[in-house]
Formats: sequence, structure tokens, C-alpha cells
Amino acid sequence: MNAARIDPVVYVVDDDASVRRSLRWLLESVDLAVTTCASAKEFLEVYDEDLAGCLVLDVRMPGMSGLDLQEKIQAQGISVPIIIVTGHADVPMAIRAMKSGAFDFIEKPFNDQLLLERIQEAIAHHSQMRMQTERHQELEQRLAQLTPREKEVMDAVVQGRSNKQIARDLTISLKTVETHRSHLMKKMQANTLSRLVAMAIELDASKGKP
Repeated sequence: MNAARIDPVVYVVDDDASVRRSLRWLLESVDLAVTTCASAKEFLEVYDEDLAGCLVLDVRMPGMSGLDLQEKIQAQGISVPIIIVTGHADVPMAIRAMKSGAFDFIEKPFNDQLLLERIQEAIAHHSQMRMQTERHQELEQRLAQLTPREKEVMDAVVQGRSNKQIARDLTISLKTVETHRSHLMKKMQANTLSRLVAMAIELDASKGKP
């Protein structure tokens, strides 16, 4: 796969060749990049986690079923949104897939426009998730550059404590607090106190802190 490509990719996994051809034609008609797979195993071999996109997945397939693939995807930490495409008899299974985190399910025969809209929404959702993940990673990298003392000063600053209070609490001089504060602001790339506080809130949220 071309690593330089940045366009989102829609993966279509269905053992029915006619369905794969039909969906490829539909998606390419709106300039979406498509990769079709005849089996769950084939998808796992070709999936590129560096690209945003979504997975359009049939429930009933020989070998690994759509639900089995969904479980494997979750176990491997793959975040791609899954749209289940299913026949009427498979609706209970599709509902089960939704409860397990699928983005949506659409019954066959499906409305082309509805499917395209949901695919676009899934791609947008995945792109947003990836941006948030990259943002969290970037903030974590900045935080890791701080010395233990700078982290202490940062914690106190975002709690609203003044430089004098911080100096007293940490038993260091006011000038030392000011130096640490200047350094940590540069390392965190925060040009204002409000930006630093926002970063701290975001970091806490990414760790599940209230």
C-alpha cells in the first residue's frame, strides 16, 4: 500500500463478489478510495492503521464471521468504525454488533444515498478520533520533557496558586518558581495561562480523571 496516500479508505468485506463490485462502483462514484476483501482474514492482512476510513462489513461469511472479525478488531485495538450490512434475518446479530461498538447497521437491500451518508459520517468520526489521539500523544510528549520540579510547579499553577504560594509550599525561592514556570510554559508550548490550564484538563481527561 502506498504510504504517501492520505485519503481515507473504505474497506468492503463481503464474500459475495457481486456485492463487492457493486459497492466499489458506488463508492468510487463519489471519489472514495476502496479496498475490497473477500474474507475477514484478507482484511486483517491489508488493513492500514495509518489511514482514516471505515469498514463496511457483512455479517455472514464463511470462516471468520463479521461478528468474529469485529471481536478480533477490538482485541487488536483497531479503532476503525464498522458499518454492518446485513439481511433481514441477521438483524438480531447486527444489533448485537451495535451493542459491541459497531458504528451502524444497514439492511439489504440498502439505499445507496443512506449508505454513502453513513460512510461519510463514519470517516469523519474516525478522522476526529485520530486527531484527538494524536493531540493527546503530542501533549504527553511535551509533558514528558518537564523535570519533576517543573511538573510540581505546573500542577500548582493550574490549580490557581500564585508564585508566592508555590514558593512557600515547595520551600524554594520566588525567583526559582518563576524560572520553572517560564521553562514549563515553553516546553508545553503554552503562550498563556489559560492554554496551560486547557492542556492540563485535556491530559487529565485522556487519563480518565474527573
